[in-house]
Amino acid sequence: MLTITAVNAFNDNYIWVLQQDTQSHVYVVDPGDADVVINYLASNQLQLAGILITHHHRDHTGGIAKLSEYTRNTTGETLRVYGPKQENIAGVNQPIDPKLIDELNIPYINAKVTILSVPGHTAGHIAYVIEDNLFCGDTLFSAGCGRLFEGTSAQMHHSLSQLTQLPSQTKVYCAHEYTLSNLKFALRVDPQNPQLRYYMDKVTELRAKGIATIPSTIGLELAINPFLRARDAQIQHNIKQHFCDQNLTHFDTLTCFSLLRQWKDIF
Repeated sequence: MLTITAVNAFNDNYIWVLQQDTQSHVYVVDPGDADVVINYLASNQLQLAGILITHHHRDHTGGIAKLSEYTRNTTGETLRVYGPKQENIAGVNQPIDPKLIDELNIPYINAKVTILSVPGHTAGHIAYVIEDNLFCGDTLFSAGCGRLFEGTSAQMHHSLSQLTQLPSQTKVYCAHEYTLSNLKFALRVDPQNPQLRYYMDKVTELRAKGIATIPSTIGLELAINPFLRARDAQIQHNIKQHFCDQNLTHFDTLTCFSLLRQWKDIF
């Protein structure tokens, strides 16, 4: 059994700790802050076996150097750091080219690790699927998706479409607690969605108590996330109303998605 634990970092980052059964060796996903990880390892008498990186942004990679040094000093071993080859991230010594490899076997984890290429937020962003758990960095958020810093709308739309093909029970471990703010936007573009309204009430209650809303699931996101619902007739109608000053003669799902992302960027 794989146990997944959140370590909070910065204002709203989640660093995910992966532990197989009762193994004392664990992996962490996107450690932007080394100190909170080291404190967690020490408090729970665990040893860091490796790091899984989704993309190059500092709040996901900032802890690599210190964690690598910590591992050398405490065990004498070289820490395995997996990450996208295309993004040339300092400290990654197990570069992954998703064009050449789509699965990994890593020590201390019994299940295969599936690699997905999900550009859009950054040019070389990757995601990891282990059993029914998706670690998607800043590509898919609950009720939202990542900003397009380096990629295109077409790339992000394709990446998200790929994620929607995962089984509905797949748990979504994104890297930020953005759910409440994402839902406020989602309700603007999809106000008649009863599942969305119900989820807003639930998330509002959870956040008021300081409880995390992550993980989500693919099934839930298909029901409430407007960026996965660009084919929905009501969302398309509301997008056309909002952008009524534009020529939308040639309006398709990608156009709807692109305009959703533009609207969210200034919301």
